[in-house]
Amino acid sequence: MMKRVGNQQVTQRRFMSIKVKWAVGTGLGVLVIFAIFALLLFQSFSSLLLREQRQETQTVVQAVTSRLNTTTEMTPATVRTALGRQHQTGNYQHDVYSTLAQRNLCATVYGPTGRLLFMTHKPAVSFYRHAPEERVTTVQHHTVLVLKQPVRGKNNQLQGYVQVERRLQAYDQTRIRLAVTFLILGITAAFASALLAYGLAAWFIRPIDAINTTIGKINADDEGQALANVRVPVMSTNDELTELAVLFNDMLNRMNRYVEQQQQFVEDVSHELRTPVAIIQGHLDMLNRWGKDDPEILTESISASLQEINRMKSLVQEMLDLTRAEQIEVHFGDELTDVREVGIQTFNNIRMIHPDFDFVLDNELTGPTMVNVYRNHFEQILIILLDNAVKYSQKRKEIHVSMDRDERSVQIVVQDFGEGIAPENIKKIFNRFYRVDKARSRDKGGNGLGLAIAQRLVEGYRGEITVESVLGHGSLFRITLPLAKTNTG
Repeated sequence: MMKRVGNQQVTQRRFMSIKVKWAVGTGLGVLVIFAIFALLLFQSFSSLLLREQRQETQTVVQAVTSRLNTTTEMTPATVRTALGRQHQTGNYQHDVYSTLAQRNLCATVYGPTGRLLFMTHKPAVSFYRHAPEERVTTVQHHTVLVLKQPVRGKNNQLQGYVQVERRLQAYDQTRIRLAVTFLILGITAAFASALLAYGLAAWFIRPIDAINTTIGKINADDEGQALANVRVPVMSTNDELTELAVLFNDMLNRMNRYVEQQQQFVEDVSHELRTPVAIIQGHLDMLNRWGKDDPEILTESISASLQEINRMKSLVQEMLDLTRAEQIEVHFGDELTDVREVGIQTFNNIRMIHPDFDFVLDNELTGPTMVNVYRNHFEQILIILLDNAVKYSQKRKEIHVSMDRDERSVQIVVQDFGEGIAPENIKKIFNRFYRVDKARSRDKGGNGLGLAIAQRLVEGYRGEITVESVLGHGSLFRITLPLAKTNTG
């Protein structure tokens, strides 16, 4: 169906509710199944009724044939004599004829050549010598059962034929009643099942209706507030559709988190880049006005600008690392890393580039210890903690690292003996861009994102990072990560 909007044609899909489809499909299915069973029952009852009529008619045929078998020659007179007895009035009172006189029964007797010798009523079905001995035919919309049997004499000589027709009125009426009854029952069952199916469908797909309503609210919201506030109400049916609603809400939460992360990323980058950009602009303005003619001022401005550019590059890279750390479950859900191997390697690398520090490793891991963590991320966590330990160490340049495990998790501890963290600042150190001493941290090359990245990475892999610190005596960072199910250590 085409609908014109302005100068464009928009295709509109014809909507049909799944409840209607389910109801119609169920009704048709029940109708088809009922029709099959009804047809089988109808045929069974018809066969049973026809068998009863055949037995009664066969009794009549045998009675007539047994009377005629005693005659030596079949003529109209001998047939009437064989089928009745003569009274003084000269009339014949037929013993068999009392049965044959029924309105729905017609008995005829034919000679060997097919000549009609006797009849109780005018036959409705023509006689043929070569016709089957039993036929079921339709005459004027009525079912007629025809039985034919030859009559033989004492020498087994063919003397003629007996043909009995029975109009099956009771049979036809019973079949009609059965057909009407089955039709009414079938339509009633189909209609009732369709109504029941519609009600059940409306009950079962409530979570889908709720999801549609939620999506409609989100799409209609131009300010973007619905994504954060609107959720699908979770039903108490505890089935697949309820699980779908829960998963849909989880997806909305994740989408909202990603949107907030993007907004936070833009805000943080804009805020943090404002100062270095202003510094660079200031130096360039000064050089443009008069500083370019002074080699000392020129050298100083270029050096300061390059320093700020390098800091911006570092900041942007750390921001990207932080954004990726918050999307671990999407990209790195199936990674495996050996904590023992990577921990020892990272420890040796840091010790090599800081020869003036005394590094101590207490390794209780005797074999491969696997965790579901991307190798580069685990190495990045250790580097952040070890680098901070180096930066904030004072007179005692000593750093201790320990690795241990239990039945469910592995623990890595990094301890320094530096300036420590005040109690009121411990809960804030994992916030992005937070620095206890901003001036000293900036001088040491920090942007206040390292611990935030480490926390996001650890928690993204369902781990935990904690800190213990005493001001003036150092800090101890502890990482706990769950062991992988395939761990062989």
